[in-house]
Amino acid sequence: MSYAYTPRCLLRDGAPWLPMMGEMHYTRYDPRRWSDELHKMRAGGVDVVSTYVIWIHHEERRGTFDFTGCRDLRRFVLAARDAGLAVFLRLGPWVHGEVRNGGFPDWVLNDLPAGAPRTDDEAYLACVRAFWSRAAAEVRDLMYDKGGPVIGIQIENEYGHAGGQAGPAGQRHMQTLAALARELGFAAPLYTATGWGGAVTGGLLPVMGGYCDAPWADTAEELPPNANYVFTPCRDDALIASDLGHGAPPTFDAAAFPYLTAELGGGLQVTAKRRPVPTAADIGAMSVVKLGSGASLLGYYMYHGGTNPKGLLSTLQESRAAGSPNDLPECNYDFGAPIGQFGRITDTYRELRLLGLFLRDYGAALAPMPAFVDPPAQDPADLQTLRTARRGEEEQGYVFFNNHQRRRVMAAHPGVRLTVPGRVLPAVDIAPGQYGFFPYGMRLGDAVLDSAAAVPLCRLNTREGEVHVFYGDWAPRFTWRGSARARVLHLPRAEALRAAKITLDQDYLVLANDFVWVEDGRLRVCGGRDTLIQMFPPPPFVPEGFVSCGCEGGFAAFVRRIDLPRATVILRPVRQGTEAAVYDVELTYPPHPPAGYDAWLRLEYAGDGLEIYGNGEKLNDDFYAGRPAELGLGYYGFPTRLRVVVRPLRPQDRSRVYLEAWPAFRRGRACRVDGAQIVERWC
Repeated sequence: MSYAYTPRCLLRDGAPWLPMMGEMHYTRYDPRRWSDELHKMRAGGVDVVSTYVIWIHHEERRGTFDFTGCRDLRRFVLAARDAGLAVFLRLGPWVHGEVRNGGFPDWVLNDLPAGAPRTDDEAYLACVRAFWSRAAAEVRDLMYDKGGPVIGIQIENEYGHAGGQAGPAGQRHMQTLAALARELGFAAPLYTATGWGGAVTGGLLPVMGGYCDAPWADTAEELPPNANYVFTPCRDDALIASDLGHGAPPTFDAAAFPYLTAELGGGLQVTAKRRPVPTAADIGAMSVVKLGSGASLLGYYMYHGGTNPKGLLSTLQESRAAGSPNDLPECNYDFGAPIGQFGRITDTYRELRLLGLFLRDYGAALAPMPAFVDPPAQDPADLQTLRTARRGEEEQGYVFFNNHQRRRVMAAHPGVRLTVPGRVLPAVDIAPGQYGFFPYGMRLGDAVLDSAAAVPLCRLNTREGEVHVFYGDWAPRFTWRGSARARVLHLPRAEALRAAKITLDQDYLVLANDFVWVEDGRLRVCGGRDTLIQMFPPPPFVPEGFVSCGCEGGFAAFVRRIDLPRATVILRPVRQGTEAAVYDVELTYPPHPPAGYDAWLRLEYAGDGLEIYGNGEKLNDDFYAGRPAELGLGYYGFPTRLRVVVRPLRPQDRSRVYLEAWPAFRRGRACRVDGAQIVERWC
């Protein structure tokens, strides 16, 4: 395949391409589980996996490189290829990424002259050359020009905005780094640079971002209404890295480049001072707004959470002790991502899968469509006006609408008639919190769908011909242009959130509460002790491990039951002190569980945070944000004993910590575990 871009969109083999990209950091996850996690991403609609190559994770001691275990870059790229994903390497050298020193090893800051890092200083560039040369040796033959999956390279991060040089000197440095990367063998058709906040790009393809809150902001107060929920031709997000630099207008000509995102917040990583918890709707509505505003790449940071690796000389998280404005957990990099720290899928995964499946089947037509924002100046503080935009021309396109504003309640809009030049779409009631997009003039095979009050999901190639799947909570009212009709299947939105598309002997739509994917020609289904799936069209086989239980509404139903003793957890208080509460945890598991068994410990607690230890080693930590703390039990080899330490939270901490919801205090503090639960899954 070939890759390029026009001022409006990406191209793949010369055709418009609008993919979904998801970030996963290989150094923050167990390599034995990479394959499954990358298949989950692919099943969620992701086409490209992006990852930082974090310098301090590979060369903590100068001249001593580590590309083994979770640091095995080559193995990760191969796993991504085998899962059907293209790869974007974000090389840095400075990455931020909530890493110590922004990813610089300590020796870069200690050994080089002050002011040398992130400049064209010869000593600094020599260090970068050594690191990149070693990384290139791992993957040079996996680059695009060698037929490999690596199609993109990002240079630096937030350069000239969060550190580095601005102006001509900054532009030259970005060009120097890009030339060095190419010289060393990072041969990819797409070279990008982050462009928000006045960052310089060196003429590289700029990528943008957007987050629904700012855990890095230096305040314990609620933030104003977030501008990422209004349609706008402006590509910037003034909130990103506002703790590290001052925002400025973009340094590139937006008309010369497509609108690409690499850092739409797939969640938020809490800090010690701010702990916002986005909902799936927060992420979904923001994504719809970006798409309606003209985005031609939906790139999520993070899409998959993880755990910081152990350092040789220090812990590796971003912290005030290391010179950052923020303190982050030592281990936990869950990020509230669509796929969590230990591989559990979330409601956000299901939400973004709706868009990923749509883009995979229909994104090529949407990609080059221009965006028209109406009204052109939308105010995030205006909770009364329905926000709308259109992508397309008079004959075909999509009308986008958003009636969701994070942490606010929008007005209801009964009987709305969304309009495009020359036609009025069916009237619908748009409730507070709803968002989506309706097609007009949409070509479906030989038919043209003139209008519908429904959102397209995917296309199924079946033995009976094409079936186009739509969803929504309105009467869809499909109207057609001419006599041709396409075959359509319409689902309520709640059912669409359970929907996955798989391909075996033909395409199937599978409804499942957890997730499904195909690997090596075999259907894999993740679920609990009683797992129900429904398949359309009804297959000529019974999925392995399931039994048939009838057919309804065109879907065949199958159930799988696991009859094994349940895992158990016993929580024993050890000490209740003024500075900490300590608990011992005892765990048992089913004897000889089948392959694919996994389990997670969930702790309902109240406090400033907690740590979980096994055999004296810190396995995970958490800053309290009103949600349970988790530990992947299979991830750590099914431990039978753990120790939990909870730190106290007090009413006076309201001045230093932002929480969306505060716990109940007992005797002037919150410092307790209220319950422990084991969640079991079989895949």
